[in-house]
Amino acid sequence: MIVYVPKELDHHFAGQMTERIDRELEKGLVKQLVFDFSETTFMDSSGIGMLMGRKRLLSYSGGTVSAIHVNDRILKIMQLSGIYKHIEISQEPVWNRRMP
Repeated sequence: MIVYVPKELDHHFAGQMTERIDRELEKGLVKQLVFDFSETTFMDSSGIGMLMGRKRLLSYSGGTVSAIHVNDRILKIMQLSGIYKHIEISQEPVWNRRMP
């Protein structure tokens, strides 16, 4: 499952994303959750919490969480938080971007 992260991942959007993603995860069909940060320019600690929470949920079923198209600013936040130890992070455009 690919989740396109909004431009700003703050408390408001993290809560909304958590609800929507968890509804899908509860179905038990998702084994790989990919967050696409190609449009994201801001993320605060609630974004880190949202990512770690989804990682925890998927780890129970052996699933994985990754972040792609991460810019330098978001990467720095992920490094400072230590989340890079728990999820795979890629700055490379290894996946096709969403078409408008």
